Amino acid sequence: MAVYGRRIARNRGRISFRRARPFSATNQVEALARQLANQIIREREQAKARQRLGRIFTRFDATDDVLPNNVETVTRGLFSGNTGSLVNMFTSSLLTATQKTYFQEIFSTGDPATNPRGVSELSMAYGHFAGSGSKDLTGNLNNDTPTRAIYRQYAQLLLAPNDKKFTFNGVDSNAIYVLNFNRARVREKLDPGNFELTLAQLSGSAVPNHEHTGSANVRVAGNGKFYQIIDDSSLSSGGSVNEGGLVYNLVSGSIDEGTIIHNSSAPIHYGLLYPQHGVAVLNAEQLDKTYANGGLDFNSVTGSAVQGNNAYKLFASLSSSNDLTSAGVNGGIQARSSEQVKSTYYFVRVKNAEYNYSNNPTFVTGSLGELFYNTFIQDPQVYITTVGLYNNRRELLATAKLSQPLLKNYTREALIKVKLDF
Repeated sequence: MAVYGRRIARNRGRISFRRARPFSATNQVEALARQLANQIIREREQAKARQRLGRIFTRFDATDDVLPNNVETVTRGLFSGNTGSLVNMFTSSLLTATQKTYFQEIFSTGDPATNPRGVSELSMAYGHFAGSGSKDLTGNLNNDTPTRAIYRQYAQLLLAPNDKKFTFNGVDSNAIYVLNFNRARVREKLDPGNFELTLAQLSGSAVPNHEHTGSANVRVAGNGKFYQIIDDSSLSSGGSVNEGGLVYNLVSGSIDEGTIIHNSSAPIHYGLLYPQHGVAVLNAEQLDKTYANGGLDFNSVTGSAVQGNNAYKLFASLSSSNDLTSAGVNGGIQARSSEQVKSTYYFVRVKNAEYNYSNNPTFVTGSLGELFYNTFIQDPQVYITTVGLYNNRRELLATAKLSQPLLKNYTREALIKVKLDF
């Protein structure tokens, strides 16, 4: 701080005040202070430079280097290996006779009895409001039959408490087929607009209704006729919402070349899709109709005290549809999962003077820790392969692997973006 004084001058009886120059001592203090400050700055910069040479970690700047809470929608193929198509299907011989009265478990890699690496993709079931098409352990039709249990189970899961029956296009149905996809693969929900079933026509009239059951009698018609079924999200992107969450209609259409609904003004309704539950419910009464009337001749067993094993009909129709290659059909099931993923981005910035040396023992030699290669004295060369993320206690929390080693020296800088998904 400069100090100023006042000098009083007397001139013929008048008194005047003149501002004096700053004292020289003050100027010297200010100069010394500036010199000391500059010295401190230089020493800090030199310390930072030396630190960079041997730095083993860098603290993130929360403002510039971290971008949190980014929400992205990620879709994956629904089936094993993140594939979006299931065309080869196998039932499990490990299911007991009692289990088969309730459902069929479908695998993509073969019968788990002979293939230990068999992957379960979904389950198929048949339900009837009155319990028809199945029998209890005593052979009588009562309130405890498997088909009745299946129908009531999914009604309780997907419908309002006061709604007892599934309704398709405004009409109640007493019978349903259910596809329940592996929950671990569904993740958050099925991806609307990427769901398609291809069902082949069955020879439903080949044998009487009460005999038309099991692998011996359930057959494909053999005429190459089929129907493709998709959700109607292209017509109603928001779908509708009920107690079962988001729901779409399953109608005749194809996603082979974009989502195309057949006869969009009056499509044939085959069922309902509940994406958040990973469940598709098909109207068995529609599938039982003849092909000319929009059905597939399923001829579902609906007799009293008769074990229909109707779920096998749905399996036979779906698994056989891929054989219709002459019609250019990608048969089976096409589906993807969808989920919202919260991500945090970490921007790892490596400047030219940083991380040019390695703490790998092979980098040095001798008791004095001299560089192993003399050429590294003025021009060290290292490769970045991994980024480690640590907390304040220096505990390793996550690692990020580069797809290929990244050369680092005094002439090269790097910006590595690390993404953590939650």
